[in-house]
Amino acid sequence: MVYILVTNDDGIHAPGILALAQAMQTIGDVQVAAPSINQSASGHKKTLFHDIPVKETTIGAGIPALSVGGSPADCIALAAMGLRPWPPDIVVSGINRGENMSQDITYSGTVTAALEATIQGIPAVAVSFTKRDADSVEDYQEAARIAQVVVRHVLAKKLPPLTILNLNVPQGNVKGIRLTRQGVRIYLDELAREGDIVRIVGEPPTGNLDEAGTDLWAVENGYASLTPIHLDMTAHRFLADLAAWDITI
Repeated sequence: MVYILVTNDDGIHAPGILALAQAMQTIGDVQVAAPSINQSASGHKKTLFHDIPVKETTIGAGIPALSVGGSPADCIALAAMGLRPWPPDIVVSGINRGENMSQDITYSGTVTAALEATIQGIPAVAVSFTKRDADSVEDYQEAARIAQVVVRHVLAKKLPPLTILNLNVPQGNVKGIRLTRQGVRIYLDELAREGDIVRIVGEPPTGNLDEAGTDLWAVENGYASLTPIHLDMTAHRFLADLAAWDITI
């Protein structure tokens, strides 16, 4: 029997993770390890030298779950260290409320939970849905259905080491899946300040939506975007140019 570990960054009580866990139950046995509260934009944070509260619970109709007082990456790391049956056949992270594309992946707890899984040697898929105000399990059904399709293919075909798939599903009628590369975001963050308290606010990010083949283009044009992401972040094409700098000490 296939065993699937589900996580997210919106928190264990978010509707997206329940929709995802229920969808994954059509494929195999499911357990959950997820943050106890919203950990959006937490990045690839691993909690060291601080206490991490954990609690056994369930979600939905009795799906076994571990509520973790830490980051999404912590959830996977703790599962690998024995707080969940290990190893799973696959880790599926999401369904995130809002897209995770282009440079978003460096901020995204959804994506970095999947990256932590591949560090642990487990194939992983990160799943996001572009509707930022999605607040019911029903809102996520189409994204969950498409995630099922992708996960079944990963289980059958496998993934290379240190590689995950990043799936972003648009709102409305999805025309199909497009294999994509990362686009380039333009962030519109602004600073709001009241005395000694500041907040990062501003309009949602944008980017070049007309560059065919990118995740931004695919979602803008009604396609689910599927991007392979590798943990080797070396700028290989720049190595020769860098060597020409002749840096010596």
